[in-house]
Amino acid sequence: MENEPLIDDALKSELSALYRGPGRHYHNLAHIEAMLALAGDYRAALGDPGTVEAAIWFHDAIYDSKAKDNEAQSAALAEKKLAGRADPSRLNRISAMIVATATHQVPPFDDATSTRDASLFLDMDLSILGAAPDAFDAYERAVRREYAWVEGPMWRAGRSAVLKNFLARPHIFHTEEFRQRFERQARENMARSLAALATG
Repeated sequence: MENEPLIDDALKSELSALYRGPGRHYHNLAHIEAMLALAGDYRAALGDPGTVEAAIWFHDAIYDSKAKDNEAQSAALAEKKLAGRADPSRLNRISAMIVATATHQVPPFDDATSTRDASLFLDMDLSILGAAPDAFDAYERAVRREYAWVEGPMWRAGRSAVLKNFLARPHIFHTEEFRQRFERQARENMARSLAALATG
């Protein structure tokens, strides 16, 4: 299916430098490495592991907490850097998966394999929500630092809205594997975070 890896060492170095940029307290290389580890765990379930790995590497490549188009910018960077390495259909899948991290809704692919790969990819991105309580709390603090420019009341309102949106979904995770592994803990973590935000 693929002779060359889509993400070679030169590209890893280039992207790693972006993930080491200032102000990245959560959306950094550790987040990418955690997702790559999960992709390894679930490799047998992936139809096109290379496409998922590329989406992981690029999905937060452009990250500015004051911008509204990080995902689109990251997808555009992927299309530019991977042009000539991936055929157009793979590039389209990678780009669609990156853009989907804005809403965490599965892109409307017309084949079951791509849909499943995208579902697993989005679940990997959200797996921190179902982490052990201390790891989840560290994540919440790191995201708060990325938004240090937002005043307390605005932050609490905005973050509460995000958490309530996830909790209102019938499932936070798209795949059965991730639901079994992370759903219950994610709901407990987010409920605890919401309570803390409510008390300021």
